[in-house]
Amino acid sequence: MPIKDREKKLVIATLVVVGLFVANLVILTPLQNAWKARSDRIAALRKQISDGKLLLQRQQGIRSHWAEMRDNTLTNNTSAAEQQVFNAINRWTQDSGATVSSITPQWKHDTDDYITYECRLDVAGDMNSLTRFLYYIEKDPLALKLESVELGVKDKEGQLLTLGVQINGLVLTAKAK
Repeated sequence: MPIKDREKKLVIATLVVVGLFVANLVILTPLQNAWKARSDRIAALRKQISDGKLLLQRQQGIRSHWAEMRDNTLTNNTSAAEQQVFNAINRWTQDSGATVSSITPQWKHDTDDYITYECRLDVAGDMNSLTRFLYYIEKDPLALKLESVELGVKDKEGQLLTLGVQINGLVLTAKAK
């Protein structure tokens, strides 16, 4: 085989390899990337459809839960809302046996959709009464959130404890209801 034929064949083979490499780089790789992106998008859309179907199936439960939560918010009347919280605090102290030494209320106007009623409570009692007091706060149907809890000791034996509690009450404005 003469050298020229071999060189021609090598040049042709090199051009074929370079052509395949360029075709892979220019055509196949972008097509594979587009295919993968499209497959990912289809999978995401299927998941959204599945989540939407689950929401539709749970719609009645979600709506009734929201209606219950909305009904348990504090009233729009600030003095009536304060009275609701004070009545709840009285209920918790009577049921738990703890003693409330101070109440520091404050209104916060965060947005047009809702107002929060922050209330700092200082409570004293033994461990049993304070745990019951916290339990009654958490189990109360009012829209109250237990924001922070601080526990301290009032006597040397550790029998009398103090509890600093911050609760927030939610008042939905007429627009949000």
